[in-house]
Amino acid sequence: MGQVDILSVIPRPGLHLVRIDGRLHVKRDGLFSELGSDASLDELLRLPLRELRELLSRARSDQAIVDGAIQAPIQSQEVWAAGVTYQRSREARAEESVDADPYDRVYTAARPELFFKATPNRVRGPGQKIAIRADSTWDVPEPELAVVCNSSGEVVGYTIGNDVSSRSIEGENPLYLPQAKVYEGSCSLGPAIALAWEFDPADKRIALEIWRDGSVLFQSETSTAAMRRPIAGLIEYLHRHQQFKSGCILLTGTGIVPPREFTLQPADEVIIRIEGIGVLQNEVERIE
Repeated sequence: MGQVDILSVIPRPGLHLVRIDGRLHVKRDGLFSELGSDASLDELLRLPLRELRELLSRARSDQAIVDGAIQAPIQSQEVWAAGVTYQRSREARAEESVDADPYDRVYTAARPELFFKATPNRVRGPGQKIAIRADSTWDVPEPELAVVCNSSGEVVGYTIGNDVSSRSIEGENPLYLPQAKVYEGSCSLGPAIALAWEFDPADKRIALEIWRDGSVLFQSETSTAAMRRPIAGLIEYLHRHQQFKSGCILLTGTGIVPPREFTLQPADEVIIRIEGIGVLQNEVERIE
């Protein structure tokens, strides 16, 4: 896919934190300000939310155009994920599984399903290739709202996540979930972090398009309003008896699942849009 045009994937309105060529920029209403070569996402996510907000408010946005490669908004953070948070996900997990009961029960249980998804080296950014496994026969993208938290568990902002998954492996046995979810290129994030004090995640449109051979093969959309569990509750459970010294990223589940007859193929293009955050686009490759 090559280098992504920054202004085409991040909406002009709003306040965003963007990682370009390894450096962080604040974008406010179409204008950019570089935070400096010594600024890092790890350092920012160690700050209390109040201090981070004050720090970023001092950035003077004055550049209309920024050149460079836009990168996934991650440094040393772990990526975790929540499952069965939408009715459509509940139905799909039940359809693929040899035993639907665990998914039916977790959908209504007080405790959510939370699982480890990716280390930073497994994450891909805008324009990079996401992967499907060679030992899987049924693979799908999962477009999700991703929550960026600081070391105190406060919500700093939101980005787009793609929780690429093997439905054939997970469906064979729920105990195979880590193999279905965690491997090189199984997650993509981006294009930017919409900062929490100017972005409301409620009732935001999430849209998915999958292109093959120059035409749209599948498209669908949902809304964060259809999420059964509140974001605050997911974050509270994730931080129970865990510390994330440089913050973490939580994928909040998907409400879009392609039909049973669909599976990703190499060279497919996956495009995810979330209102107010932007566009995350990745090509698919198969890893051997």
